[in-house]
Amino acid sequence: MQLIEVNNKKSRQLFHEVPRIIYRNDPNWVQPLSGMVERIFNPSINKAFKNGNAIRWVLLNDMGNPIGRIAAFVNRNTAYTYEQPTGGCGFFECINNHEAANLLFQTAVYWNKSQGMEAMDGPINFGENYVNWGLLVDGFVQQGYGMPYNPPYYEKLFRNFGFEVYFEQYCYHLDYTVPFPERFWKIAEWIAKKPQYNFRHFDYKETEKFVHDFCAIYDAAWSYHEHYKPLDPNDIRDFINSSKAILDPEMIWFAYHEETPIALFVMIPDINQILKKINGKLNIVGILKFLYYKRIKVINRTRIIIMGIDTNYQRSGIESAIFWHQEQIMKKKSHHHYNELELSWAGDFNPKIISIYEATGAKKAKTHYTMRYLFDRTKLFKRAPIICS
Repeated sequence: MQLIEVNNKKSRQLFHEVPRIIYRNDPNWVQPLSGMVERIFNPSINKAFKNGNAIRWVLLNDMGNPIGRIAAFVNRNTAYTYEQPTGGCGFFECINNHEAANLLFQTAVYWNKSQGMEAMDGPINFGENYVNWGLLVDGFVQQGYGMPYNPPYYEKLFRNFGFEVYFEQYCYHLDYTVPFPERFWKIAEWIAKKPQYNFRHFDYKETEKFVHDFCAIYDAAWSYHEHYKPLDPNDIRDFINSSKAILDPEMIWFAYHEETPIALFVMIPDINQILKKINGKLNIVGILKFLYYKRIKVINRTRIIIMGIDTNYQRSGIESAIFWHQEQIMKKKSHHHYNELELSWAGDFNPKIISIYEATGAKKAKTHYTMRYLFDRTKLFKRAPIICS
């Protein structure tokens, strides 16, 4: 076997060829757009490179054919918030062979060690955690946009190398054809109509206001988390600019107490239902197909990727009120084709968000693992602490 670094056009093509080989007979896999993956490894686009680094490899067999791949990365904004400096690995794909997988993992370990790390999480993203994050272990169906998919045997490859579960991630599904629990709806409507609260959609014309409000809510909602780092407003601007093809302003809510921003809710259409039909190719034909399928409304699922509430309002029922307002939108004629909502993801370390999801009547449908490998094999492994605030 031979490892080659991804650093030119040919090796990049091989990197994207590996999953096509792994999943060629798997009807559940949705091929991601190569360009969207490449953006993650482009220092001029991905802000994680401001204080971080990343590298990729492809593994070839003795015949010179690709059989695996992996990326390793260090985000120094978060690496030192743990008990030990912790880097990451991701975009792992491999044939069902422990020797091949171990070679990929060990290469990522060596690189992380060279960057001063003492542990490695995987499979994770080099950037935000709402995409490309976690190892699927339950719910082997077509995933919603951004949620990773992998064969069941990957768990054995990770565990065989020595990875352990750092935390579990749960995806809940809500059937829009089934009414919400009556008690939830009564509370939601009561809160939604309180005069001191108001609810607004995102508006591109007021982007700067909403970027400011997003950061304020994020800080108020997550500042007590163990690994909290303040948001860079430029990251939100970049997300908005790069996601215009999938963002629907009517699915993005900001809640206010008087004029103080207190909660946010970001839902996106599941464009995997379109990407499945264009095989990861966004050339001229792919763009035309994308626009056609979007127009004829083949998408009937949505996914909540972010839901944040100021800690001072987390027991106020404000999240129920946001769902109430969104329900009014979903009932509109133009949205009648949506019948399923994915709420993802909720970490097992965050019982509060799990309670919110379950209160809607949503059912746990998928489980992913974020796993960790400690370089010091004698050190006691600790799972992610439960959020109590």
